[in-house]
Amino acid sequence: MTHTTPPPLPTLIPDTAPFSPEQRTWLNGFLTGLLSLDGGVNPLSPAESAALVPAVGVAPQPRGPSPDGDDGEAPWHDAAMPLAERMQLAQSRPLRRRMMAAMGQQDCGQCGYNCEDYANAIFGKSEERLNLCVPGGKETTRMLKTLYAEFGAIPAPAKSQTITPATAEAPAPASAPAKAVAAPLSAPSRNRPGAIAFLSRTRLNKKGSSKETWHIELDLAHSGITYSVGDSLGIIPTNHPVLVEAVIAAIGAPPNFPIADRSLREVLSDGSSLGVAPDMLFELISYITGGERRQKAKELARGADPDGDAATLDVLAALQKFPGIRPDPEAFIESLDPLQPRLYSIACSPKIDPRRVALTVDAVRYTLGDRRRLGVASTFLAERIAPGAKLKAYVQKAVAFALPSDPATPIVMIGPGTGIAPFRAFLHERTATKVPGRNWLFFGHQRKNCDFFYEDELTGMTAAGFLTRLSLAWSRDGMRKVYVQDRMREEGRELWSWIAAGAHIYVCGAIAMGKDVERALLEVIAAHGARAPEQAGAFLAELKTTGRFQTDVY
Repeated sequence: MTHTTPPPLPTLIPDTAPFSPEQRTWLNGFLTGLLSLDGGVNPLSPAESAALVPAVGVAPQPRGPSPDGDDGEAPWHDAAMPLAERMQLAQSRPLRRRMMAAMGQQDCGQCGYNCEDYANAIFGKSEERLNLCVPGGKETTRMLKTLYAEFGAIPAPAKSQTITPATAEAPAPASAPAKAVAAPLSAPSRNRPGAIAFLSRTRLNKKGSSKETWHIELDLAHSGITYSVGDSLGIIPTNHPVLVEAVIAAIGAPPNFPIADRSLREVLSDGSSLGVAPDMLFELISYITGGERRQKAKELARGADPDGDAATLDVLAALQKFPGIRPDPEAFIESLDPLQPRLYSIACSPKIDPRRVALTVDAVRYTLGDRRRLGVASTFLAERIAPGAKLKAYVQKAVAFALPSDPATPIVMIGPGTGIAPFRAFLHERTATKVPGRNWLFFGHQRKNCDFFYEDELTGMTAAGFLTRLSLAWSRDGMRKVYVQDRMREEGRELWSWIAAGAHIYVCGAIAMGKDVERALLEVIAAHGARAPEQAGAFLAELKTTGRFQTDVY
């Protein structure tokens, strides 16, 4: 056998660069091939790549028994499961595990933790704030207060959280989340976001649509922000100026009232949530009112609904429900929840342009009573920020939501509505890297003529043969509502053949849709994989354990 020694690779990565010798060799080879230098390179196999790069997107394994006797399992870790059911499953567990069951179970990262690490931080008393879980909302906050009472006292709100911008609120967790992908210390983060520029917004819906969805382009140049497909971008929004002024007027305070070294208007603009009225606001109102109004405020603070309108009360509506109250502005600010970042799935690949990032954003607008309500971040992006203006952002690294390490692995992507965002990124990534793996996308919305997002891109990829299959579902185009899970059942035989061939399955979108898709997938496995229902369930559980079934639901 004749062995020809290839010429040595040119050195493109300096010895002073922060890489191991193995990583430096790999990068030199990669850049040699990218720049078409003489000699070429032999790409590493998936196994060799995995040895150098930590695995991303692999489902975490059970941690096993801990010193407090807990077995490490979390059967309540299901975002679609009602809180009462989660707490019942956790009732015999240690306090820290019951705290974890009280969380929203999305591991979304908006609070600066995943669910388990937030619970552990509260239990370890390195985190005193019980109101950070965005998906869980007031329900989670109330349960955490109940559980925290087992310590003997509820922590007082930290003043620093209420007088600083949202970006400066969350301290770093006592220990980095075990499931998160570590970022360099110098990289922008939730606590230290980077400044990026707003470039453009393009309406994705055509005339006749009842929805308002935007393709947003942002410039990352000089921000220090880097990302991978599957990641989300955390946007630090500001409250609508009209809403801020209405709240200031409702409490009868001067806009420039000093709160530490800032004004009341500034704190309400970028530091305080003006969404759902928190229990602490009603507690404050009960202290400064009397009679029937005081009793009503106390009931609302306990989670009761004396007038049947509790679900409609944001901060302004709560103040209008008790007209004429004049709380001390500082006490008022301390009674509010912090304004949290909003996370959006990234809809592009850095392999195309690492200096740009794209989002797919539904603008939230609705009328309640005589008021028009607006989503704080979605309308900030859809109408308030001007092209060229700066905003603060950071990357929330994906937790078990990434492309397969083997580029030949087929993938099935199920993402109706804005759930298409990460799959546009997946397709861009696979296009740029020219991987051989097959790609199948299930997309759906209301109407094909006006709600077919990225239609030209997707039909072009299909015509070119890169997008192997494109299955579409439109819920308002005919007498029968058709959803992506219906298409999965209709194409069950072919879907099973992909699964049997090793396909990885991804789901992105609403929690309810995710459960419907999972039920449809179980039916496909049972019907076409010749398995009994319990065997289908075990098969799907194995797909989850091995990272072949990954979800990003909200």
